Amino acid sequence: MLVLNFSPFPIIETDRLLFRRVSEHDVNEILELRSNPETMKYIPRPLLQNLEDALGHYRMIDEAIENNTGINWAVTLKGSPKLLGIIGFYRIQPENYRAEIGYMILPEFQGKGIVTESIQTLVEYAFDEMKLHSVEAVIDPDNGASERVLQKCNFVKEAHFRENEFYGGKFWDSVIYSILNKK
Repeated sequence: MLVLNFSPFPIIETDRLLFRRVSEHDVNEILELRSNPETMKYIPRPLLQNLEDALGHYRMIDEAIENNTGINWAVTLKGSPKLLGIIGFYRIQPENYRAEIGYMILPEFQGKGIVTESIQTLVEYAFDEMKLHSVEAVIDPDNGASERVLQKCNFVKEAHFRENEFYGGKFWDSVIYSILNKK
């Protein structure tokens, strides 16, 4: 079975991006991301209401890292500390060498290739360093932008579950995309 250890925290770089640990200094951006109805449109989770909620979300991210049960990175442009988005691995299944990737980016940074670059970089990390065999992404079928970026990153559609989650008084569909480690 896979054994994970996120200590020391892995800082990852590309030519233009830096993936660093999320910190308490990021709570304003976390609030901006998770309180925005447009950003959260396809995510069946409650909107954050205030900085205390954002701090709680940060603590949840940090606790998962400390417990080696999940890992998230702050996505930043090199040379700037501002969090543009968050990307990471949730619902890690060590027994199956599989994890779910999740990502969010502030609206003003959408459509600039940052999410594509982030997914490609962290899938490579997942396969090479975490030793995962597969990575999945669970998206809303109406989220065409997320579907296109996953396809661009060579993810393949595995399943479409109809009305499999109840949230906010309605049933939501889920589509699962995945990519296999072929190395």
